[in-house]
Amino acid sequence: MFSRRTDWELTPNRLTRAQHELQAAGREVLDLTVSNPTRADLRYDAQSILQALADPKAMDYDPQPKGLRSAREAVADYYLTHDEIDPESILLTASTSEGYSYALRLLCNAEDEVLVPKPSYPLFEFLADLQDVKLVPYPLLYDHGWQIDFPSLHQAVTSRTRAVVVVHPNNPTGSFVIGEERRALNQFCHKNNLALVVDEVFLDYAHDGEPRATFATNRDVLTFTLSGLSKISGLPQMKLAWIVTSGPEVQVAAALARLEVIADTYLSMNAPIQLAAPVLLRQRHSIQPQLMERARTNLNELDRQLVQQQTCRRLEVEGGWYAVLRVPATQSDEDLAIEILRQLSVLVHPGHFYDFPSDGYLIVSLITPPENFRHGIEQILKLPNP
Repeated sequence: MFSRRTDWELTPNRLTRAQHELQAAGREVLDLTVSNPTRADLRYDAQSILQALADPKAMDYDPQPKGLRSAREAVADYYLTHDEIDPESILLTASTSEGYSYALRLLCNAEDEVLVPKPSYPLFEFLADLQDVKLVPYPLLYDHGWQIDFPSLHQAVTSRTRAVVVVHPNNPTGSFVIGEERRALNQFCHKNNLALVVDEVFLDYAHDGEPRATFATNRDVLTFTLSGLSKISGLPQMKLAWIVTSGPEVQVAAALARLEVIADTYLSMNAPIQLAAPVLLRQRHSIQPQLMERARTNLNELDRQLVQQQTCRRLEVEGGWYAVLRVPATQSDEDLAIEILRQLSVLVHPGHFYDFPSDGYLIVSLITPPENFRHGIEQILKLPNP
């Protein structure tokens, strides 16, 4: 009765089952995996946000496949610190997940291949299944920081490859694509007639405070840059994201024409959110400093505690909301995460959730409220071999 593309294993994994058991038993759990900024004790300007959603213009139905011009201009203004971007190159979506779906539908036939980084966010597998696309991983290697493994990237390409996905900075490694890697990616895509699909939701969260270049101005190859309010303004519930299309003019024009038809087929964006876009994007000026201060505070606390022991260390992180801990691989990451949960009532993510190549990795969120973070790390480091 159901399609093969939805033939997923739907039973909860062992860590989730253990979490449910503790909740049923009434045990309080310190959650070090917090990813929802609206539940991370941040200060929002609720009055401005809610007032922006009450624009009387929302009573008029004005279906624009790319999104309302005023909203696209607000997105273009966001990019002004990098470069001037034509609002006509911007297409609004309800989420970056929808943006991925549009890009994959545009670029791929059934069973075509897309190269994706490993480790990275587990959502890609579901998105690819729904679009009948095959994911082919290329490794990120760690040596005093993360780098793209270009020899493996070259080996992974086939006649069915259509695009390379880049996450800038990566989630959860927090590694940005540096200039030399960008040039190599453009050369690789040009040589193999591939598009770049770049996820930049964490672009603004560089821990050193130095802005990183966006791919939204990449002109060398056809590039689709995805981002949105979820991370930029800490407003995942507002469901506003976008695709910026850049590259050679002829390819960009052809891509935008087809994307507009895809968007027109769904018309997923709603008027109140689009009309509120300028106000919602301005929220980043108050939310991002809070999130960066939270991330730096927790990272400093993590380092303070780690220096007092020798069995666990953190890997270098340049941006984003997460930190990767390297721990002794005495058992599977999932077993270790379950042990930490059951014995210490602390929730962390095992590395295999993000396709780390081996055991010995735990992932913690740097936007966890500081007191919870401090206490949770203290508990973890009490284990003989965390």
